[in-house]
Amino acid sequence: MSRRRFLTTAAAAGGALAFRWPHRSSGSPRAAAAPATAPPGPAGAVPTQATVALIQAGEHRDGVLRALHLLDPVQLRGKFVIVKPNLNSSHPFPGSTHEDTLRTLVEVCQAGGARDILIADRSGMGDTEAVIRTKGLDKMGREMGVRILGLETMPASGWTRRTIPGGHWQQGLLFPSVFEQADLIISTCCLKTHRFGGQFTLSLKNSVGMVARHGPDGHDYMREMHGSPLQRTLIAEINTLYRPALIVLDGLQAFVDGGPEAGKLARPGVVLAGTDRVAVDAVGVALLRIHGVGAPVSQGGIFEQEQIRRAVELGLGVGSPAAIELITDSAEGRAVVASVRAELARS
Repeated sequence: MSRRRFLTTAAAAGGALAFRWPHRSSGSPRAAAAPATAPPGPAGAVPTQATVALIQAGEHRDGVLRALHLLDPVQLRGKFVIVKPNLNSSHPFPGSTHEDTLRTLVEVCQAGGARDILIADRSGMGDTEAVIRTKGLDKMGREMGVRILGLETMPASGWTRRTIPGGHWQQGLLFPSVFEQADLIISTCCLKTHRFGGQFTLSLKNSVGMVARHGPDGHDYMREMHGSPLQRTLIAEINTLYRPALIVLDGLQAFVDGGPEAGKLARPGVVLAGTDRVAVDAVGVALLRIHGVGAPVSQGGIFEQEQIRRAVELGLGVGSPAAIELITDSAEGRAVVASVRAELARS
């Protein structure tokens, strides 16, 4: 579908369906999304089922739009939406979010009637403002009329200290107040391994860029995380601070070794979309395994991976592979879905 055709169709559809796609036939409409910073639920209160759309695609825009068409709509009209990309560095996709994926999500939000759209992130490898300029996102923001924020540019008053009950962070975390003001948060991540201890960086790991690097007392939260033997547990715990309305994982290409900015490249040619971070990451790990990832991501059960295991304990998502419903829209997609289901079952 061309950009003009998509936007024309969306504008004509009226305000009832925020993303302007029909309900998928196998499910009923979801209720309005919960507040973006609502707690996911008490530890152990895991959802019973999650749907993940898996699209086999050759282009970012096509894959994103087709994935969204398979999901129930998210109400966007009149909402303040924050899109959280992976801008860890200025390296090209899959080292960071592809510009076409980000542009497509912004256009979908605009077509859905969002009253305000903000792209916000904090880079881990370099200055975020420089990353934004290098990737041309400042120009894209001006062209599309959306704001782009490097989170480390916010003053001390722009951060809220948050504690995680039963968590392992020494001093809690500093969370951006602007995310607490958002009606909806959309997370878009890449498919890749992480050689600095995260092991893989998908939707759960994407949350690391939402929190402060340093506190006003000089405490270095990222040094604490990377120096901890519980690094992957700490990553999962960040996710208790917010709830995404939508997750889009762009897996047209992936790093199956190295990462996060460079590594051994594979070409899965898929886009995932869903609302459950655990389900999306479990499918992402299955895809990494299918495309030859090595240890430790290739070892043990997928739900035994530390990021995923701790996220399940915290009630952030489904508790087993059996709870994941995979849907697709093509014969090629069905073949990939079969392989993913087999990998999930083996784990």
